[in-house]
Amino acid sequence: MTEPRDREPLSAWHRLADTAVLLDGFHVLKHALRFDAEVPVAVTTDRTAALALADELAPDVREPLDVLLAEVPEAVYRALVPRPHPTGVAALAVRPSRDANLRALARMPRTAPVIVLDQPRNLGNAGAVIRLAAGFGATGVVTTGTLDPWHPTVVRGGAGLHFATAVERLAVDELPSGPVFALDPEGADVRELKLPDDAVLAFGSERSGLSGELRSRVDHLVSLPMRPQVSSYNLATSVAMALFHWSAS
Repeated sequence: MTEPRDREPLSAWHRLADTAVLLDGFHVLKHALRFDAEVPVAVTTDRTAALALADELAPDVREPLDVLLAEVPEAVYRALVPRPHPTGVAALAVRPSRDANLRALARMPRTAPVIVLDQPRNLGNAGAVIRLAAGFGATGVVTTGTLDPWHPTVVRGGAGLHFATAVERLAVDELPSGPVFALDPEGADVRELKLPDDAVLAFGSERSGLSGELRSRVDHLVSLPMRPQVSSYNLATSVAMALFHWSAS
């Protein structure tokens, strides 16, 4: 017997939840759709409001949203997501193939750098970096260490732009080829350098900086301009400054 239509999305959700990428909120889903994510199921607490938001902010994805979005009671929605979003929208997407991401990261010559976050700790910072990388057209973002760059909090912080660039977790000895420029207070002033398109731009963790393992791979240490007695910049700010310098040089 066929289930009533309003139950079908819930069946699909529960079947896919353990392996799919959670798209938490309207804007995350919007960006995922723009960059061709495969989204098998999407729910909302208010279809009319969600489609009105699409009409206002993202008319280019209004049609696929109209097809995808299934309205569910708020209590059901809240049971599906760990942190309900103010837009009352959530979806599940198929994670891009690791092999495809690795091919994109390894492809040479590159036209834009790869960003490496060496043993990052803060999920929100990692998401913000992925959003920046997508905005600048970076080849990809690689994390080392234990943080999962596809964690739901990272995807939420990245506004769904994981699907606009290659995002993977790798060991240091698996990093893509190319000259490694690592940010370090003792490095040469970035304003005196030209960052090449095939650069691997490495950033240490928010708390302890570059690991010894990654430091051994570095070709160039680079510093950002900073007023004396200011200890550091936020990780995403550092990445933004480096990518802006690359794009402007």
